[in-house]
Amino acid sequence: MTLLVVSPDYASHLYPLATLATAWQEAGERVVVATGPATHDIVEGFGYTREDLRLGRGSNPGVIRAEDQPRGEDDTLRGFFDATRLGAVETLTFQARARRRDLLWDPVGTARHVRRVVDRVEPDAVIVDHLAFGARIGLIAGGIPHADVVLGHPTALTVGDEVYGCPPDFPSAIRPEPEHLAALRALCSAVRDDFTEQWNAALSTLSPTATPSDDAFAETGDVLLLNYPSELHAPSRTAALPPNAFLGSAVRREAHDPEVAEWLGGSEQPVVYVSLGSFLSVRSDVLARVAEALRPLDVRVALASGSTHPAELGPVPDSWLVRAVLPQVTILGRAALAVSHGGNNSVTEALTCGVPLLLLPLSTDQFAGAAAVEESGLGEALDANASTAAEIRDAATRLLDLPAPTRTRLDRLSSSLVDGPGPARARAALAGAGTH
Repeated sequence: MTLLVVSPDYASHLYPLATLATAWQEAGERVVVATGPATHDIVEGFGYTREDLRLGRGSNPGVIRAEDQPRGEDDTLRGFFDATRLGAVETLTFQARARRRDLLWDPVGTARHVRRVVDRVEPDAVIVDHLAFGARIGLIAGGIPHADVVLGHPTALTVGDEVYGCPPDFPSAIRPEPEHLAALRALCSAVRDDFTEQWNAALSTLSPTATPSDDAFAETGDVLLLNYPSELHAPSRTAALPPNAFLGSAVRREAHDPEVAEWLGGSEQPVVYVSLGSFLSVRSDVLARVAEALRPLDVRVALASGSTHPAELGPVPDSWLVRAVLPQVTILGRAALAVSHGGNNSVTEALTCGVPLLLLPLSTDQFAGAAAVEESGLGEALDANASTAAEIRDAATRLLDLPAPTRTRLDRLSSSLVDGPGPARARAALAGAGTH
């Protein structure tokens, strides 16, 4: 039996998909991952076989740097980073405009490449990243059953009158002006229509009798898997989704890191984990403000600096652990608080470990994800661009001393996610749908 995993060449996408595939691996089945060369070492580390598949211009093996990207993509990345410094609507506007050329990169060529991979691998089951639109067109046009995995917040799949790229919710600290939101929604609606036209053109070329889409962003596979806890998702929105399975989380195993193990065992002080992810670690100003906020507290800090040079963080106490990349899951297992940009991997992994969240969302679905965490009471969200070090410190202090009822709810959620791991839920969902 063989499982084929289709992933963009980005570590943040591949890690959860590869983790879901461990359920098949542990059952003694073969796992093949179709992705690009930048994440080859991640595929190899999981013990899988890689088929070469490029789904876009860019790549990210773990820490992204504009200078490492192809010509043109580097300028786009710098433009995105600049937009995050201006605010939520400016960032979402930049991303909406970039989406016109990014999400369906060479769709017909990509779709045909996917078909060739399927012909070579002959999989019994296929799971594919929801955002791998070119690959999904190939699977749909070829009539190949597959599971569509939404790796981000569930709002990455629109329902009802939602428009992709325009978050249905924002945390209380970020409240765009109504006229700015209206302009963003109008732009995202135009991009949706353009994108759907491109989708339908590619689909028609590949399969002339295929039914065209009304909204390509709302299309799903034969099985819909959401890498998110159902407990944090509004029941009314869950009811509006196509038939689905909430996976909870996809928490990966990490190799033993002697330096981290020694650091974790060196003190009983509470540990605060700080990371802005593989993309947004470029925001050295935000990381420096977080460091300033945490320095006076009686905590030890593990900070993943990514593309920010440690010298930009200001004075770093001797008790802190600062590295470009840290084993996130390992540290979350001992952490009392996580400070994050609100990426879905960071949020779901922290909740699985029973760690409250202080979120500083900067782009895409991070705003809706931060709003959901805030609504649940299991964390707080601040404006990454406007919050002061004092405000960050005050929020961290509150979250380090959760009220007992909140602590109980967080522990209960953590137990649910640990007892029902995402890989097992994913495999059961595919088996129940008869696709494996």
